[in-house]
Amino acid sequence: MYSPNESGAERRRISRGGLIAGICALVLIAGAIALGVAVWSNRKFYIVSMLVIVFAMIPFAVSFEKRRPKPRELVVLAAMIALGVAARAAFYMLPQFKPMTAIVIITGAAFGCGSGFIAGAMTAFVSNFIFGQGPWTPWQMAALGLIGFLAGLLFNRRDGRLPGLLPLCVFGALSTFFIYGFIADTSVIFTSYEKPTWELALTAYGAGVVFNLIHAAATVVFLLALARPLLKKLNRIQIKYGILE
Repeated sequence: MYSPNESGAERRRISRGGLIAGICALVLIAGAIALGVAVWSNRKFYIVSMLVIVFAMIPFAVSFEKRRPKPRELVVLAAMIALGVAARAAFYMLPQFKPMTAIVIITGAAFGCGSGFIAGAMTAFVSNFIFGQGPWTPWQMAALGLIGFLAGLLFNRRDGRLPGLLPLCVFGALSTFFIYGFIADTSVIFTSYEKPTWELALTAYGAGVVFNLIHAAATVVFLLALARPLLKKLNRIQIKYGILE
């Protein structure tokens, strides 16, 4: 966690820098996805996925602007990504009812914008080696990365306090339904149809409502079950080892 002696101006500077880096990363990711759709016709999705990962690293790298990351810091983040992947795989029999988004939100809330961004993008990418890679992968990476980034922006507390469970669940439901749902449904429009039309778009968004509601409900359920215990453990790790500050 950040030192209690750290000045308010320094904290604002770090937050502002992370916010600017996140916005730049989002713009670059949107550009990479647009390139994949318009120029490569969704055929180079592995290249686009790699670009998304590189751009998602920008806000993460900004957090280490004045120091080198320690191996244990990266191990903790990798463990959260692995947990998200394993959680998605464990619930493969229940379509859309997955803990993955909840774990990304918890990671962002615990470690901040940069870590939340890269955790979301990498969780989507790695887990799709199980569920299937395709032109939808960069869209899912962008959606989960954005949710992790916003979770860090809204809920990461530098004073050591845990975020409220109710606001966390409200954010989880809204972000899953509107952000992940909208981006995932949009990917269907641009990856499944040669010439998207408004009629096709309305059909895709309408068909996705039920799936997005299930996903949002799952996020709330798993946040209620996992947020408090995981955040307490991650908070203790931060305080004990001074990691991902």
